[in-house]
Amino acid sequence: MPLHQYFVDWLTEMTSAGDSEQAIRQRMTQRARERDPWAHPDVVVADAVATGPHGPIPLRTYRPRHGECARSLLWVHGGGFRNGDLDMPEAHVVSGELSLRTTAFVVSVGYRLARDGVRYPVPLDDVHAAWSWLRSEHASLPAALGGASAGAALALATALRARDRAEATPAALLLAYPFAHFPVPALDDATAVEMAGTPAFARSSPAAVEEMVVNYVGRISDLPADALPGGARLAELPPTRLVLSEYDDLRPSGELLERQLREVDVPVTSHVARGMRHGHLNHVAPLAGIEESIAFLADGLSALS
Repeated sequence: MPLHQYFVDWLTEMTSAGDSEQAIRQRMTQRARERDPWAHPDVVVADAVATGPHGPIPLRTYRPRHGECARSLLWVHGGGFRNGDLDMPEAHVVSGELSLRTTAFVVSVGYRLARDGVRYPVPLDDVHAAWSWLRSEHASLPAALGGASAGAALALATALRARDRAEATPAALLLAYPFAHFPVPALDDATAVEMAGTPAFARSSPAAVEEMVVNYVGRISDLPADALPGGARLAELPPTRLVLSEYDDLRPSGELLERQLREVDVPVTSHVARGMRHGHLNHVAPLAGIEESIAFLADGLSALS
């Protein structure tokens, strides 16, 4: 199906003023928080702090107001490793919805961003420390790791680090439109044609991806295996769920990751969000594609017992 009209209108709104790309991105962040703010009376939201090698790490926790938690999840927002926070819908809304739908204790991580000299492995160290905090605080609950975009890369890398260090490993991985490889494979020809008119600020061009990797790691050669973890050894990971956005330059990374996981006998299930673009979980809108993606992730989390 074509790009959903909601996103067509949204892209038009974002570009109508003719501002710089930085101004457009600021407007994107503002709009994401202004539209239909999410709140649910049946979820208890609280702040917490984990201690990591680089200092304290802010966490936000979510639990159903009624009943006991049956499972847990560490959730990691996206933002190209250098943007995003605990208030963005991809963090706040997704965490709350997954908690509510699955009776889960969900922890969202405010990891240090790749800004002002911060680079790999600092964001990963923070997510790993948050994972250790969750497992120490709620060891009796089966636990999953998940995230979106760059956050999916950090979640996957954390699972690999736990495996390699013989630490507590997740019982499932929930990854939304992951950015797991460099370079990213090319889009199929048909999708490339359909996306040709998409504004540059809303694309992940090869140049933009390269700049993102340089900002995060500091180079594009000799990359550490857990920086873009599609290049790591992926055997012995838990069952994995992948949400892919139909109109997304990074979709081929998720598709390649799925093939890699199958190759090493990791159980993997994928869902393509039709008509959706990269980052669709960062929108608070009554779209079937958003609902289906959250429900798909929730089904994977609910399976833990």
